[in-house]
Amino acid sequence: MSLTSSDVQRIATLARIELDADEAARTLEQLNAVFGLIEKLQSVDTTGVEPMTHARELALRLRDDAVTEPDRRDDYQAVAPAVERGLYLVPRVIE
Repeated sequence: MSLTSSDVQRIATLARIELDADEAARTLEQLNAVFGLIEKLQSVDTTGVEPMTHARELALRLRDDAVTEPDRRDDYQAVAPAVERGLYLVPRVIE
């Protein structure tokens, strides 16, 4: 796939970007280079290649999914003006 200069002008118009002739020509060249790279990548046979999360073999540093903070809800709600069944009660502001 490649774009034409009228395609670039149309995209610029839709994006509300003003391009002069030199910028349009440079943009056309850059966009066609990107499309060329995409076509090149799509032509590579990846059959049998396992999907990877990173280009290098890395071990993710993860911490245990464990609660480390104490439950202090009762302490925080002790100073609240109104609490019911563990929820803060606030005055109605929208009728």
